[in-house]
Amino acid sequence: MADQEKSKSNESGTAVAKPKSSRKTAPKKSPPKQLPPWKVLLHNDDKNDMLFVIQTIVALTPLNEQDAKLRMLEAHETGVALLLTTHKERAELYKDQFQSKGLTCTIEPDGK
Repeated sequence: MADQEKSKSNESGTAVAKPKSSRKTAPKKSPPKQLPPWKVLLHNDDKNDMLFVIQTIVALTPLNEQDAKLRMLEAHETGVALLLTTHKERAELYKDQFQSKGLTCTIEPDGK
């Protein structure tokens, strides 16, 4: 019966690779370096309604309504508020999105 099974497996024509015992392992890669942080800053303006600013912050960032309100009030009272810190490419995206909604937003290196 073993001969019969053996001949059946040979009839299929499927080649089976044998594992190599002396395989070289790939060199270990170091984890990617973290990108430098950039600040996304919201500036106060006299054109936009406070509720609109809060709704826009909630829509465009991971901030909840309470945090968005605090940032809006800070910008209103002091002229500028730190919305969040992220890498440069995402910071530029946030800036562009806020500007497309008519809000003044700038970015700058975190400088830590």
